Amino acid sequence: MSDSQGRLDAGLQGRPGEGAALSQSLDDQALRRPKSRNFKSLGRLIPIMAVHGQDAAFALLFLLTATVAMLGLSGALRKLVDQITGAKAAHVTAASIDPWFLLLFAAAVLLALSSSLRYFFVTKLGERVVADLRQALYRHILTLDPSFFIKTRTGEVLSRLTTDVSIIENLLSSSISIALRNLLSLVGALALLMVVSPRLTGLVLLLFPFVLAPIFLFGKRVRKLTIASQDRFADAVGHAGETLDALETVQAFGREAAGSARFSAAVDAAFATSVKRMSARAFMIAMVIVLVFGGVVAVFWLGVHAGLRGEMSWGALIQFAFLAVMAAGSTGALGEVWGDVQKAAGAMERIGQLLEARPSIASPTTPVPMPEPPLGEIVFDHVSFAYPGRPDMPALTDFSLSVRPGETVALVGPSGGGKSTVLRLLLRLYDPLAGTVRIDGVDLRQANLQQMRSRLALVAQDAALFSGSARDNIRFGNEHACVDDIYAAAAAAQASEFIDALPGGFDAPLGERAKSLSGGQKQRLAIARALVRNAPILLLDEATSALDAENERLVQQALHNAMQGRTTLVIAHRLATVLKADRIVVMDKGRVVETGTHAELSVQGGLYAKLAKLQFGVELS
Repeated sequence: MSDSQGRLDAGLQGRPGEGAALSQSLDDQALRRPKSRNFKSLGRLIPIMAVHGQDAAFALLFLLTATVAMLGLSGALRKLVDQITGAKAAHVTAASIDPWFLLLFAAAVLLALSSSLRYFFVTKLGERVVADLRQALYRHILTLDPSFFIKTRTGEVLSRLTTDVSIIENLLSSSISIALRNLLSLVGALALLMVVSPRLTGLVLLLFPFVLAPIFLFGKRVRKLTIASQDRFADAVGHAGETLDALETVQAFGREAAGSARFSAAVDAAFATSVKRMSARAFMIAMVIVLVFGGVVAVFWLGVHAGLRGEMSWGALIQFAFLAVMAAGSTGALGEVWGDVQKAAGAMERIGQLLEARPSIASPTTPVPMPEPPLGEIVFDHVSFAYPGRPDMPALTDFSLSVRPGETVALVGPSGGGKSTVLRLLLRLYDPLAGTVRIDGVDLRQANLQQMRSRLALVAQDAALFSGSARDNIRFGNEHACVDDIYAAAAAAQASEFIDALPGGFDAPLGERAKSLSGGQKQRLAIARALVRNAPILLLDEATSALDAENERLVQQALHNAMQGRTTLVIAHRLATVLKADRIVVMDKGRVVETGTHAELSVQGGLYAKLAKLQFGVELS
């Protein structure tokens, strides 16, 4: 396998379990995600939300009714207190105050219903928009070609699909609702405060900055310490995982005490940072209580003196206090949500960058139709190619090859010779820098990608199988395959026997990446997947290199069945697998250096003869 191929495979597949690791650390990653003030990026959500306009309208309606109900509670409370403490207080009876209690209860019921319905529609809208966004994002990611994944780590792409989308989900299902509710409450409370007492309202507005600014500033420090504490703990866990993964080595070198000491030091560092965080948070709690209650007491003190002077009724004072607390609470909540909005703007920027990425490999606007019926002819015409980012290391140089329909051609040669690159260009995962690649006479750059790739079936060295059943994995090659097609492909691939032996047979779950199967079983399942595709061209990339003798025999028989009536390109380092090829093409440094049958090449004394001598002995030299 060439270095370029190895980098590509690493980029496309990522590390095993990487997605699971990302999912487990979503909260930590979200906390560390940078914020942004580019709120235009959030505009991408508007078209998605517009599709679900009915839910958005209901959410807004119940936001308004909930706010009106909350403000109505303050008015009903004022009327009740004025009724009890006013000039006619001596004539108050149970019958005269009962209507006000009924009004309070009605406002509370309206608030409860509106709040529950607001929560339902806002959450439903948020979940639906995020689901649409996640689907669109993943659908777009699947269209990106390998060049993109060479420049962008798979882990970063998965992080945007999980962590960043989760930040957007938090914004839409929670933060937006909180922000709109508190914004409406703040505006409504301030408007009513001005009506009740413009003078006291002015004093409240003057107090707001002095009360809230220290809280926000200190809250920022607490958040930084929280992140630092999590980082220190992550260091400790990372060291523990590293040590346990290599426990035999640690014990073999007698380094248990040193490993334990290092872990203890990391844990102590995490604890020290946590103490700083707890101290800062404890101080912030005390400061919040003093500042908030101090401000409320100050305003209430002024209001009581105004009431004693007869400048406002006691009912108006109670309403004022209620509205002042409501406004203060709304302001604090908006301050907290502001950080979520900034974080969501940053997340949407990163998601937007992914959505704006365009594949360099795509079908032309007006593709040339592939001829019917398919022939299986392959032509490489003076092709030169270098992988992105490595223009100084050409993988193919002036490479030419013609393969007749039904012919079996083997590509052999040292690692890094360009063999796997030939398959990648034939699958049009990349385009050549010079020359053309044609299937059945059509330049691949002029053909429809799906139509062209439907004529190819790949069996790779490391068969990429998926969770699900054997039936699911075989049908992956052809989603329209019927039951008989699946069984026939499995039989031809020598896979029926082990599949039938599974508990549940063809429907037995195979686990993540089909880990429950052996290497030989995976390869035979991959061959069945290629066979059910019924493609005229079969591509075999080191399909037997990692198998033992018994499994290799079974897989070779399966491959022999698969190659019947198909044009076949075989890549192999083990020359025993290509002895019966119609033609062997020897490649070195991206060029064709020899061509012929095994017998012809063995007596020429060239590169193939040297490789044959190394593998088979002097009698074949």
